[in-house]
Amino acid sequence: MARVLRMAAWGLAGTAVVVAAAAYGAAWVGERKAQRVVAVQVAPVAIREDPAALAHGKYLYESRGCMECHGAGGGGKQVIDDPGGLRVRAPDLTRANPAIAAYQPVDWVRSIRHGVAPSLRPLLVMPSEDYNRLSDEDLGALVGYLRSLPAAMGAPAEITMPWLVRALYGVGVVQDAASKIDHSLPPQAAMAPEPTPRYGAYVANVCLGCHGPAFRGGKIPGAPPDWPPAADLRPVPGGAMARYDQPTVFIEMMRSGKRPDGTALSRVMPFDSFGRMTDIELTALYLFLAGLPQR
Repeated sequence: MARVLRMAAWGLAGTAVVVAAAAYGAAWVGERKAQRVVAVQVAPVAIREDPAALAHGKYLYESRGCMECHGAGGGGKQVIDDPGGLRVRAPDLTRANPAIAAYQPVDWVRSIRHGVAPSLRPLLVMPSEDYNRLSDEDLGALVGYLRSLPAAMGAPAEITMPWLVRALYGVGVVQDAASKIDHSLPPQAAMAPEPTPRYGAYVANVCLGCHGPAFRGGKIPGAPPDWPPAADLRPVPGGAMARYDQPTVFIEMMRSGKRPDGTALSRVMPFDSFGRMTDIELTALYLFLAGLPQR
């Protein structure tokens, strides 16, 4: 019996060594992946800075989730400070940040639309899959607004990933936006806002980062362990959208952060931003989600 126990102990020890080595190797691969060169062909967009364009850019910044991470004035803020070691501070996007001050027009396109820094390294955590389909007109207005912001404190991005997240990143369970985006797609054509499913599909791009390309929801890869799963946005029985039989009810939820019964929705959902969308955009988003296939 003692011999069997010793053999079992050695077997467990050997397994632990193999697992530890695999995890270390995956984390090392993750470090290398974060330093890879992502060569994408990008062209600058026309950056408009007239009053109408700046107002539209401000609207996009506030309603598309940008200010949730970078703050109302673009000065950046702490986004995640998890006890498990995952820490993310979004950078100052104003000219006070030397890295941003050096941005050329094409760098804005590469960063926002493709998730790639001017150094051609992937931008970690930046959810560019949400913004890849922005039309040139919308992207130009957004960049014009960002360039008009008063200088803030100039703080850079700060990202600390625990070894487990680095390992998951190394094996592809957690992906950066540059890995998710089809960089060969042409820019989305400009669209006039209208309460239609077609325009709602354009608005719904901002949901991709958390809810996935099919809007099925689920656990958000790489998110802190206490974050709840993203909701399934398809019109399936018992799903999140089943509670909203009219656009007006959906709009009220997006503005209040509460279900029709008064209970609060996930604290992770950026209601402060999305609730600023116009009634036309929220109606279009509702019509698109309500018409999604159930499978």
